[in-house]
Amino acid sequence: MKSTREKVLQAISANPRSSIVKIAQAVGINTISVRHHLTKLQASSLVIAEEERHGVGRPHMVYSLTEKGMEYFPTSYLRLTNYLLDQLKETISPDQIYYLFRKMGDRIAEKHKIPFSKLTSMEERLELLKQVMEQEGFNLQWERKDEYYEIREIACPFLQIGKNHPEVCLFDKALISNLLSISIEKINNTRVNDALCTFTIQRNT
Repeated sequence: MKSTREKVLQAISANPRSSIVKIAQAVGINTISVRHHLTKLQASSLVIAEEERHGVGRPHMVYSLTEKGMEYFPTSYLRLTNYLLDQLKETISPDQIYYLFRKMGDRIAEKHKIPFSKLTSMEERLELLKQVMEQEGFNLQWERKDEYYEIREIACPFLQIGKNHPEVCLFDKALISNLLSISIEKINNTRVNDALCTFTIQRNT
């Protein structure tokens, strides 16, 4: 059974730029409850509000899903991606699959490399890495430990794909390797129970 929050998101998905009144009618709740849910959805960056004017008088607010909000729903491209990867894995060897994901990570990293060359400390590079990875849809946190640096993924744009195809994690790893100018073999990663990846890099690397 869908929650009220999911019903609100679905109503906006079906009718972008919906008013609070229209959302309330679609979901079957009062406008006060809709406002409450919309406030939380906006805080979660799932919904965006915009002013819309009709003739004279005050404009009213209309609501649409953000890109993140659209990703909330299972989509056909996710199924298509899984089908394509299933077929690919039946066609080429595991080594070729790993090579493919690694080269994809290498290619994306190339457009971000210049700023990193100006930074000398690992901490500066890790902070810039966090910013750059956000542009690619990731959310990272890093922490300096006694003997290593730990990089934890808080959000990954390929999380659902990775549940069926863990090879996709090599894409993340190749990005980190290239951007930090560290050999990919010196970066360890763990991924437990379909959770997000955690990477570690020895401090003397």
